[in-house]
Amino acid sequence: MNESRAAARYARAILDFAVEKKKTDVLENDMRAIVETIGGSKELREMLSSPVLKAEAKKKALLSVFKGCDSITEGLLNLLFQNRRINLLNEVALKYIILNEELKGEGVAFVTTAVPLSGELEKRVLKEVSKITGNKVVLKNKIDESIVGGFILRIGDLQYDASIANQLNTIKREFTKSV
Repeated sequence: MNESRAAARYARAILDFAVEKKKTDVLENDMRAIVETIGGSKELREMLSSPVLKAEAKKKALLSVFKGCDSITEGLLNLLFQNRRINLLNEVALKYIILNEELKGEGVAFVTTAVPLSGELEKRVLKEVSKITGNKVVLKNKIDESIVGGFILRIGDLQYDASIANQLNTIKREFTKSV
């Protein structure tokens, strides 16, 4: 099974359980903490993906890192360990956040630019994305100088790449095809 599909299934199952227990916001806070912690720690990412470390050592470390989390979150960690899918933790957390925001009628749009968005430009992008999705949207700006200019907009599973780097690659492919 595709890793992304598996993560989406875990996220959907956890969301359904959280809705049943009326803990969707509590779990969203836990998932955001997981994403932030894993994203901010190269060592933690390496530990999760390491085939050398035993699962029990990984489990002990993660349970201590996320000690204050809700029992449902701890159950997710245990389930991922039991099914040998702990490497999906970050992706499951991201998918949970997206699914929960969709449930609340909100969305997250990720826009990658070479330089930070100005306040006015951010408002314009938010307005256009809200028109497209029909939902309230939160904009997250990621800076990546390698795209040279333009932007990459990602909303859920949809992505629009209007970066200069992408346009240059397209021209390069067309040029090499015609030669």
